[in-house]
Amino acid sequence: MQTIELSGTLGLIATVILTFNVLLGMMLSSSFKNKKWWQRFPEKIKTINITDLHNYTAYIALVIVLAHIVLIPLDAASKFNVIDMIWPLHAPHQSNIVLLGTISLLALIAVIITTQKVIKRKMSFRIWKNIHLVSYATCMLFIVHGLLMDPELKDRPTDWFDAEKLLSEICGIVLITAFAIRYNYHLSITKK
Repeated sequence: MQTIELSGTLGLIATVILTFNVLLGMMLSSSFKNKKWWQRFPEKIKTINITDLHNYTAYIALVIVLAHIVLIPLDAASKFNVIDMIWPLHAPHQSNIVLLGTISLLALIAVIITTQKVIKRKMSFRIWKNIHLVSYATCMLFIVHGLLMDPELKDRPTDWFDAEKLLSEICGIVLITAFAIRYNYHLSITKK
């Protein structure tokens, strides 16, 4: 497996983990333990600490995203250097799409940093929650980055039926559906 292929695979794995992480975050914000659907789960599943799982999946996703980024300049054929990964405005391939990935990485780091107890205690719940709401857009930026970026860095147009792109499309559809459900839940509790 070439370095670029490995990097792309890590990007896909991170996409799935981030999707799962956002879904866990939505569960946590919706009093899921009181819901009938949660009560139907086997006891073993109900003993899982969802908060810890949510945090660990964020850390794992961050490490995988960082590995995804570090591998790209290691492949000479990519023509990327470290600066292109941090400041992608002059990246050799699809600089705008790389910029989306960079923005989503920075937002992911901001969300993870503000979740640390030392920092979280120093900010109001409203500020913390608003920063956390950024993760919805972050995940969608990450998916758009994965959809539009050519995995071989040859600046080819997106092949929407490629298996890698289909995985990102499925994650995007799952998230958009979950966002709609979560928004409807928010509306239902604010009407009470």
